Amino acid sequence: MAYDKFTILKSTAVPMPIENVDTDQIIPARFLKATKREGFGDNLFRDWRYHPDGSPKEDFILNNPIYSGKILVGGKNFGSGSSREHAAWAIYDYGFRCVVSSFFADIFKGNSLNIGILPVQVSPAFLDKIFLAIEADPQTELEVNLPEQTITLLATGEQETFAINSYKKNNLMNGYDDIDYLRAMKEEIAAFEAARPY
Repeated sequence: MAYDKFTILKSTAVPMPIENVDTDQIIPARFLKATKREGFGDNLFRDWRYHPDGSPKEDFILNNPIYSGKILVGGKNFGSGSSREHAAWAIYDYGFRCVVSSFFADIFKGNSLNIGILPVQVSPAFLDKIFLAIEADPQTELEVNLPEQTITLLATGEQETFAINSYKKNNLMNGYDDIDYLRAMKEEIAAFEAARPY
């Protein structure tokens, strides 16, 4: 499998209420030298997370031990900028499996779905509720239910649905990338070819 299967994720979340977070902020261009997906998490939000000497910036959210979890909650227009796949790789490699925002850049959204990150787009009002709930209690849990396509604030039961392409949904639930999907269909492909001789 290309990545872990995604069905239902219940987790605390890391809040980042910053709008227009672009891919160069997620993973700066100088770290794009590798072609494998591993190791990018160390430099996720590198310039926001560390001083030039490599020491952590205490006021950055990922350096605050109060916040943790497999869900990153971002502001509007998350993942804008260049089309680099490495931005999604860095988020996945750090340990996040879901990003929540009120709007995603299309290319970032596609890159995330291709490697096992679920981008959940919610209304601006529901996003505000999530931020307020986490601010009031950093241990607030969210439940992201991919089969039902719902996201729930477990403390209050407030819930929204989200949209996802059916093909990408199936891949996420099975842990497939595009190649895994084709491999899973090898018998059907062989039968199709056998029925259509050249």
